[in-house]
Amino acid sequence: MAHAGGRPSEYTKETADKICHQLSEGISLRTVCLADDMPDKQTVFSWMRKYPEFLDQYARAKEESADAMAEDVLAIADESENDWIDKQFGKTTVRVIDNEAVQRSKLRVDTRKWLMSKMKPKKYGEKLDLTSDGKALPSPIYNGKSK
Repeated sequence: MAHAGGRPSEYTKETADKICHQLSEGISLRTVCLADDMPDKQTVFSWMRKYPEFLDQYARAKEESADAMAEDVLAIADESENDWIDKQFGKTTVRVIDNEAVQRSKLRVDTRKWLMSKMKPKKYGEKLDLTSDGKALPSPIYNGKSK
């Protein structure tokens, strides 16, 4: 749907599908909304309040994006091309580790892992051990009675 004079602001299933498809690929809403053919973020938030079916679709897409981020984590961790740089020492060139690139990759992985744990906590969140040495913890006692 062409919009002369600005970004689209009218809700359509087609635009909602496009937004959610990109979100499910791990692209942030901020980035999706930078495109000229997309509404701005505030419009998308407004649609979530106004259209329950879009809110459900958005929530599913964000959960799916956690799986896309898991793929990104593997790609970032496996990519080592930028981990090394050539440094010149007089007439000798030495290949050394680029600590800045390695730290940046670590930050990228850690950020995605944190987001994944919030978006899909059952799959990517921290696992809590609710036992003590493999034994179940006792039930709390309220007013002298077990609950």
